[in-house]
Amino acid sequence: MCTCCMNRRSFLGVSTALTAATAVGAFSKGAAAATPDWPADYWDGNRKPHTLGRPLRVQPILMYRTPEPRVQDSWKSWGGIQTEEAAAEEKLRITEELESLSRRADFPLELLPVAAIKTEEEAQQAHASNPDVVIVYPATGSGQLLQSALLPDGGLIFVRHRSGPVYYWYEALSVRQLTKSGEAADPRRRASVEDVVVDDTDELLWRLRARFAAHNFMGARVLAIGGAQGKYDDTAPQFAQDRFKMDIVDASYTDLEKRIVSVLADPKKMALCETWTDQYLALPRTTLNTERDFVVRSFMLYGIFKDLMEEAGTDLMTINQCMSTIIPMSQTTACLTLGLLNDEGQVAFCEADFVIVPAGIFLRYLSGKPVFMHNSTFPHNGVVTCAHCTGPRRMDGVHYDPAEILTHYESEYGAAPKVEIPVGQELTFISPEFATGRWVGIRGVVEDNPFLEICRSQQDVRIHGDWRRLINEVRDSHWMMVYGDYLKEIAYAAPQIGVTVDAITA
Repeated sequence: MCTCCMNRRSFLGVSTALTAATAVGAFSKGAAAATPDWPADYWDGNRKPHTLGRPLRVQPILMYRTPEPRVQDSWKSWGGIQTEEAAAEEKLRITEELESLSRRADFPLELLPVAAIKTEEEAQQAHASNPDVVIVYPATGSGQLLQSALLPDGGLIFVRHRSGPVYYWYEALSVRQLTKSGEAADPRRRASVEDVVVDDTDELLWRLRARFAAHNFMGARVLAIGGAQGKYDDTAPQFAQDRFKMDIVDASYTDLEKRIVSVLADPKKMALCETWTDQYLALPRTTLNTERDFVVRSFMLYGIFKDLMEEAGTDLMTINQCMSTIIPMSQTTACLTLGLLNDEGQVAFCEADFVIVPAGIFLRYLSGKPVFMHNSTFPHNGVVTCAHCTGPRRMDGVHYDPAEILTHYESEYGAAPKVEIPVGQELTFISPEFATGRWVGIRGVVEDNPFLEICRSQQDVRIHGDWRRLINEVRDSHWMMVYGDYLKEIAYAAPQIGVTVDAITA
């Protein structure tokens, strides 16, 4: 990111310390706040999307004991870490493994120095680093020490079979110390069998990715322009606040309209919108088939939405009444604008539907890639069609998929991208069961990008697994889509965010 953008974001980052009440008060006064000029590269289509989320702070803990030999007696447990010298070597091994893992991670990690413990007091001292998660390496030691090494809300356990000196707890771990899959949390057994990894740092990495997503998702602040709603479930916004601790900050349409009027009267800002339009339309595999001025005004909305997010101290937003209300104000639609924001690393959804918005935010943190909110159709012969007018173009987080810029379908007005997703692309979906806390997880692969008389970005997707189960899940509501396979991460994180996941599998 350029220096001026960094300085602007750093300065406005102070606003993240605002309470929700302060943020709501700032937007509810009805007067458009004075905003700084937009830098020339406020939008830069060639800039790498920025990483979203706070780093996951990880405390590795080596647990061991150094027994004294006794004549004609059993004096040591299983395990290759029985001396201080062996423990020192193991600390170095753990450090090197985690540093290698961190270089492979596609999300930010903050690795703390390995803490070596032999007592419960030392375990508590290790927790003083205030980690988000601990990884306990239980070479030897008691079950009581193992529970003390874990945080009250659990952690990960890594044991060795062949990746180094064998651990005692490779043999000793059992449901006496661990909760079973799907079992309720128990303060006497702080971790579950799903938290255990044997030898494989790739298995450790995806669990850390899921914990990174849960860590950032819970308590997330979301800007809701025009207020929040729930499609077919009015309880959804309150559910999101109660279950996910979401901080929903309302911004009024009265304020938005004043900002639009102000920008339209600002020659410098509108000149930037013209320049950005030229740059966007020059992107490879970009075709314009609507009025160019609709695209210019989409960039006007882009700048205003970014201002609003920065003032609210968040990178997450959604907009309600994005057709009937915003079209007369802006003389365009928000469709392309939302795609632009998603492509550069923010989260931006239409309709302010908090049945689905939480799932999209979680998937964005989990995958590190843009998420496509869309309508789905009735499943038949293993296929569903996914369609909306706000499709992002950098769904792999790097490259622009081909797109034709058309009007929004239902209004035949404004600017909306018809994005062509590569045939054969693997996808993961979340379909929430309204505001019940039950999410349906789905995998599929793109078979076609048709051009039906429906929302512009549209894909026929072949469902993996028992597709007929989806017949009982049709709700005429939204799904969230992301590139790749993340079903195991979603299932693993589910207890941490207070949902249940029902995956459609073979």
